[in-house]
Amino acid sequence: MSSTFNIRKITKEDNPFIAAIIRACLAEFGANKPGTVYFDKTTDHLFELFQTKQSAYYIAVQSGKIIGGGGIFPSAGLPNGTCELVKMYLLPGSRGTGVGATLINTCMDTAREMGFDSIYIETLPELSKAINVYEKFGFEYLEKPLGNTGHFGCSVWMLKAL
Repeated sequence: MSSTFNIRKITKEDNPFIAAIIRACLAEFGANKPGTVYFDKTTDHLFELFQTKQSAYYIAVQSGKIIGGGGIFPSAGLPNGTCELVKMYLLPGSRGTGVGATLINTCMDTAREMGFDSIYIETLPELSKAINVYEKFGFEYLEKPLGNTGHFGCSVWMLKAL
């Protein structure tokens, strides 16, 4: 895969493509279970969801094809100054190419610009490769979830000060 890619904000036309990528990634790792974004109705309407104040979602594009995405969201119940890194998924061929790191850095920069001082992640043990990436970015493990995301299927919680 070519290393040239672009990161841009989500458009309404991206909805079905990024929803398919998210669900395919979860299925790939056996994480397509209740309590995850796999069954979350908003997964099919990310453009609309990310019109919420203090949120942003970015799409990674290569050769005109969507290869992944990730965003930040002020999830319910999080402490003041904390947003969540959400719906961060990449097609298999784009993993390990710098796309994910660029998306994470873009999300963290946006979070700082919006005035957040920490960023939270909920994920699953099945997504261990992603967890390794989060560790490299300085995310630290928490003993319990923050906030009320509704994703009861997640059992790994991490936080990073910005």
